[in-house]
Amino acid sequence: MSALPAAVRLLVFAAALLPLAARAAEHRYRYDTVHSQILFSVDHDGYSRPFGRLHIARGWLRFDADDWSHAATALDIDLASLDMGDADWNQAVLKPALLDAAKARYAHFASTSVERKDDRHGVLHGELTLRGVTRPVDIPFTFNRQARTIFGLHTVAGFSATAMLDRTDFGMTAHQGSIGQHVSVWLEIEAIREERTRPAEPADAAQ
Repeated sequence: MSALPAAVRLLVFAAALLPLAARAAEHRYRYDTVHSQILFSVDHDGYSRPFGRLHIARGWLRFDADDWSHAATALDIDLASLDMGDADWNQAVLKPALLDAAKARYAHFASTSVERKDDRHGVLHGELTLRGVTRPVDIPFTFNRQARTIFGLHTVAGFSATAMLDRTDFGMTAHQGSIGQHVSVWLEIEAIREERTRPAEPADAAQ
């Protein structure tokens, strides 16, 4: 039997990849920036541990509920969205001594691996870049649910996570006598699955 022509072999190879690409698309999500929240708390001179809130600006997630081996994510956190409950307090925390948001408005997190503990729990390993400084961060998380929304508009995956950061690791060394060194972080995350593009209909193709 003669060998298949190169063009035919290429078509066969491309056809074999199509199911893989389709499966990958089924597990690609974008973060729902409205329903996702990042909260943090830090000691205030021993009196209390006030809370602040930040918003995710953008990001993507690759997640298959049945197979976590290829899970990955990257996202940007908008430091300018900081809400401490008081405008003056917001501005004080955004100054160069602390978040330095004018110099680097976005904090960036990129995963390096996911460690699965059981069907609902895992640890997300990655790197956080804040104030231009990049450090490794481990984020224990719970996979809450994946389902179609009540109105059937989207498929959503939901997660809850926690982390502990040392602010001095990122160059925030000011006010150590009155602001705690360790910052507790909580993340409540929803991500919307990207639907596969529907095939073009004759009317679409004619345009």
